[in-house]
Amino acid sequence: MQTPWEYRYANRTQRMGSSIIRELLKWTEQPDIISFAGGLPAPEVFPVKQFKEACNTILDEFGAQALQYSTTEGYRPLREMIARHATRFGIEIIPDNILITSGSQQALDFIGRVFINQGDHIVVESPTYLGALQAWNAYGAQYISVPSDENGMIVDELEKALRVGPKFIYVLPNFQNPAGTTLSLERRKQLVELADRYGVPIIEDDPYGQLRYEGEHLPSVVTLDSQYRGDNGSYTGNVIYLSTFSKILAPGIRLAWVVAPQEVIRKLVMAKQAADLHTATFNQMVAYEVGKHGFLDEHVKFIRATYKERRDVMLDTMEEVFPPGVRWTHPQGGMFLWGILPPGMDAAEVLKIAIQKKVAFVPGGSFHPNGGGENTMRINFSFSSPEVIREGITRLGLLLRELVKKE
Repeated sequence: MQTPWEYRYANRTQRMGSSIIRELLKWTEQPDIISFAGGLPAPEVFPVKQFKEACNTILDEFGAQALQYSTTEGYRPLREMIARHATRFGIEIIPDNILITSGSQQALDFIGRVFINQGDHIVVESPTYLGALQAWNAYGAQYISVPSDENGMIVDELEKALRVGPKFIYVLPNFQNPAGTTLSLERRKQLVELADRYGVPIIEDDPYGQLRYEGEHLPSVVTLDSQYRGDNGSYTGNVIYLSTFSKILAPGIRLAWVVAPQEVIRKLVMAKQAADLHTATFNQMVAYEVGKHGFLDEHVKFIRATYKERRDVMLDTMEEVFPPGVRWTHPQGGMFLWGILPPGMDAAEVLKIAIQKKVAFVPGGSFHPNGGGENTMRINFSFSSPEVIREGITRLGLLLRELVKKE
């Protein structure tokens, strides 16, 4: 039956689609299903006590301000705190280089709104973050996929993509979602040099950068670009940097930030004014109150220890129960690893059977914007307890053994 709305949707809605991950979460919420499908932080690491104390302090001392409208750019003390933190990692920025957004997903949408015209080409890793594709599909983006391996984007394959004249390069250099891989230092430097040579900006999405469990910290792409350009003082470089409090405090507060040259921040501010005026004042003030005395540094150590244990249990169990012919990444941090089934095996079909065995994951095909990856799967290790991980991976491993035998 036709409705009066059917012919009134904008053309851009034809390119919109629901996230397969969100759809999966709906039917894996049954209590007897062990789900590795979501990208959820562990609720056990949420600093509930500190939030409660911060909420009381803010309401007692700054209640009227916290419940009032605020500036679009964001609560200045919070931006100052982020700027101070950034200087520890080698990039000199000021609060005017920072915009607070309602989660990184909003930042991705604003980048699409400000930069992408219908038909513009965007360079992405393959696989890449599904949320970015969702955000930019509505603006008519076309994707140029660059393959990746255990060291991230294969930058040697990048130059031919840059000759097309893309609008920007999108990269997740640290413990990438979905593959869990990390872009090597050599490739980061090569990426910065190629982007500069071809005059193509970089969007660096870094939600997991502080969640490293082994190996040495690598400088961010925005830091390397700043060094490459010899920036002195306020950042004016070729990289827009995104990060979030979702992974180091709590996702429910919906707080993230953008670091960019001031002229870019001004454009993003206009987009935000049209969208929601400003990010929730109360949430920003509470986050600042929680983090202002160095609590985050200690709390992140706790998160790392928790997730490292879960990652190690998952890797050890996979080594024990997964059949020959199935491979997986060894993430140095973050929340995900990437399973690679034998060629010809369809992870989406495997999932249908896995659900019957009461275990779930995300098939990897959706993370490849130009197709491929049907034999891959994203598996989350941050959310479930070690005991649940062991049971769920054992169920999945026994299933894969049966299926591989039939191949």
